[in-house]
Amino acid sequence: MYSYHGTIRVLVQVLWAHLLCGWTFGSELTFELPDNAKQCFYEDITIGTKCTLEFQVVTGGHYDVDCHLEDADGTVLYKEMKKQYDSFTFTAAKNGTHKFCFSNEFSTFTHKTVYFDFQVGEDPPLFPNENRVTALTQMESACVSIHEALKSVIDYQTHFRLREGQGRSRAEDLNTRVAFWSIGEAFILLVVSISQVILLRSFFSDRKTTTTRVGS
Repeated sequence: MYSYHGTIRVLVQVLWAHLLCGWTFGSELTFELPDNAKQCFYEDITIGTKCTLEFQVVTGGHYDVDCHLEDADGTVLYKEMKKQYDSFTFTAAKNGTHKFCFSNEFSTFTHKTVYFDFQVGEDPPLFPNENRVTALTQMESACVSIHEALKSVIDYQTHFRLREGQGRSRAEDLNTRVAFWSIGEAFILLVVSISQVILLRSFFSDRKTTTTRVGS
């Protein structure tokens, strides 16, 4: 009975630690960026903290956006123009509020949908005594493996959701273009058909008029 309750307690601890890691360390957001617009986000970071900024344009235009990252003193740590996706890792050299911005100011009529994931710091150990000198038990090792596998599953799910959203956007855009192209072709075909009928009627009308004049 003790072993059973101990196993349940360890598994609950794994899930709870996994949720805490997802809530506490990092910001993940998908937002719309209008044309000629700029959106900035802020994060308080302590010195020596390792951070990773990852972003991807999901929908809109050529799927590109400007991005730059500044530290607490305004020093530019990262700056890229018209990127579809990218990832940047750095270690904070100063304490303070860091700012990262996404800009769509170069676009005049196309709004974008942007996803970003800003990870701050490393994940805390799953068990308080994970860094102890003695080896982990078999159950603890299995829980650590499950924890790492769950994080990988979340990363893959996010990646495939972004790819699915981008593919759906491209398909809808292509469908709209094909629909307009089909309407244009139908209109041109209708105009050509009416023009041919009018032209043929004019030929027969001129011939009838000429024949009548000769007979008179």
